[in-house]
Amino acid sequence: MVQVEQDIMAANQRYADANRRLFAQRGIFAVNLVSSPGSGKTSLLVKTVEALKGEIPVAVIEGDQQTGLDAERIKATGVPAWQINTGKGCHLDAHGVGHALEHLPELQGGILFIENVGNLVCPAGFDLGEAHKVVVLSTTEGEDKPLKYPDMFYASDLMLLNKSDLLPYVDFSVEKAEAFARQVHPSIKSITLSARTGQGMETWLAWLRAAAALARIAA
Repeated sequence: MVQVEQDIMAANQRYADANRRLFAQRGIFAVNLVSSPGSGKTSLLVKTVEALKGEIPVAVIEGDQQTGLDAERIKATGVPAWQINTGKGCHLDAHGVGHALEHLPELQGGILFIENVGNLVCPAGFDLGEAHKVVVLSTTEGEDKPLKYPDMFYASDLMLLNKSDLLPYVDFSVEKAEAFARQVHPSIKSITLSARTGQGMETWLAWLRAAAALARIAA
C-alpha cells in the first residue's frame, strides 16, 4: 500500500509540475480554491469572476463528484468553465486539470480558478500546479476547523472567512479562527468577507490582481 501511494503521488507531481510550467509560460496565475461543502465557495467564485472578467482574462475549472451545476453557474456569467466530475473520488488531480485546460481558452496573462471538490481532507495532499491554495471557511462552520483539518490549512497560503454578514447571528470568533489557523501555518494570511453583501471583496480582488500582475511579469 505504501508503494502504491508513493506511485500515485509521484505521478501526480509530474503532471502538476507540467501544469506549473505551462502556467508560467503563459503568465497564468492559478488558484486552487478548497473548502468543505456549504462554505459558499461557488457563490464567492461567481462574484469574483463577475468583478474581474472585464479587466483580466478569467477561466474556471470546476470539480464535483456529480453534476455540472457549478460550471453552469460560472458560464452564466460569461466566463469559460469546464466541469470535472470525480465520481467517487474526493479531490481533483493534476492529470485531470491538465486535460481540462485543453477545453479552455489559452488565457494568456489571466487567472485560472480551480474549484476543488468540497472536502477539507483529500485535496490538501494533491498539487495541481497552482500558485496558491486558498481555503474558504464560512462563519457557519466553527472556528476550530484549522485545528481539526490542519493539513489543509497548512497547505493554504490564504484563508477566506466567508459569510461575514452572518457574524451577528452565529457563535463564531474571527480572532479565534485566525489564531487557530496561525497555529497550523504561522504565515497564513486571512481576509474576512461576504460574497452576499460584498463586504471585504475588494481586499480579495486586490490580492488576486496583484498576484496576477506578478505572474504576467514573470512570464
